[in-house]
Amino acid sequence: MAAICVFCASSRTLDQRWLDLAAATGAELARRGHTLVSGGGCVGMMGALADGARAAGGRTVGVIPQSLVDLEVADLASDELLVTDGMASRKTLMIEKSDAFLTLPGGLGTLDELFEVWTTATLALHAKPMALVDAEGFYRPLVDWLAALADQTFLKPAGLGLLAVADTVPAALDALESQLT
Repeated sequence: MAAICVFCASSRTLDQRWLDLAAATGAELARRGHTLVSGGGCVGMMGALADGARAAGGRTVGVIPQSLVDLEVADLASDELLVTDGMASRKTLMIEKSDAFLTLPGGLGTLDELFEVWTTATLALHAKPMALVDAEGFYRPLVDWLAALADQTFLKPAGLGLLAVADTVPAALDALESQLT
């Protein structure tokens, strides 16, 4: 099956429902036979995601900069842990190692990763499918704002259409799988 990169929060102070969503996402990826590619952290949603995938028998690949390894937040249980020299090279390697991208709730780092893969897709630097999980309406204000950008021609409708938006993880994975060749 595919290597699916999941972007999500690594905060240690999140509400349990977000950690549960991440763990369930990892388990669903494993159940469907996909390899998880993640930011290589062992904390927050990122850690719950990888733990969920492994608990369900899935393979995990973590990509993490040395600076975060030094902070002792690396997912040392990863089947494959790739260490980069910085955040920019981390994103580049995550894109290279992945066949598709799934974004769960998160903060600035998550949005940075989403926009990196989305921007490079709009520039035709890759043609890998992308999906955003709008669990509990988490991303609704962002999605509405992005639609307004397209309405004002700051974003081409075709670019907006590259990102599938789904309310649930299974629906988002269905959207990704329908585009994988």
